[in-house]
Formats: sequence, C-alpha cells, structure tokens
Amino acid sequence: MKRILYFLLAIACLGGAIGYYLWNKPHENMQTAKADMTIDATALFNEFNTDEAAANAKYLDKTIAVAGKVKETTKADDGTVKVSLDTGSDFGVLCELDPLSQHARTDFAAGETVTLKGICTGLNFDVQLTRCVETK
Repeated sequence: MKRILYFLLAIACLGGAIGYYLWNKPHENMQTAKADMTIDATALFNEFNTDEAAANAKYLDKTIAVAGKVKETTKADDGTVKVSLDTGSDFGVLCELDPLSQHARTDFAAGETVTLKGICTGLNFDVQLTRCVETK
C-alpha cells in the first residue's frame, strides 16, 4: 500500500514540475520570429470569408506577415493598440500589437501601407492577429 502512495506522490510531483515549467516558459520573441507565410490583407480576409475551415487549417496559430493599408488605429484604456487593415469590405484584418515587445511606433496613419507580423487566431467578423509587430 505504501508503494502505491509513494508512486502516486512521485507522479503528482512530476506533473506539478512539468506544469510549473510550462506556466513559466518564456514567450516567443515576435521581433525575431520567422513568419511562416506572407500574405496581403485582402487575400487573407477573402480566404477566411470564402472557406473558414480551410483557412483555419492553413493559418490558425501560425505566425504570418500581413501587408495592407491601415484603415484605423485604436488604443484601449489598458494601452492595447489595435491596427485595422482595409480589405475593401466592412470587415478587415485586426492586428493587436504585442504588449511584450518594444515598438518603434504605435500610431499608424490611415491609408498608410504597413506589414505586420503576428499570430493568427481566426475569424471573428475581422480576421484576428495577436502579438503583432511591424516588419520592414
């Protein structure tokens, strides 16, 4: 009986150590992260709008670089900056700047062409990208 308790205690400690490691694992540096693919904002939105399941399989949770014209830039009360890229429709590609990175700038003029690299999290009216940084 004692052997079983020691074994279960060892498994619990091992599981706790793995959980602690994963919880404290450092985030990927988006400034140096390599983009899995590069695409135009209009083409990305059209792929999601046409066949969301296929687009999810292709882009979801991948680091992608999206080029497009800035529709608007908004800043939330908590300091989060979101850049909306124009796709020619009511909805577009919404890029949330990475709070863990230093940005050369956070103000983007409407009509300006930019390329933002981030992690695609899917379609929610707009195609959503998180942890975005501007690329040159």
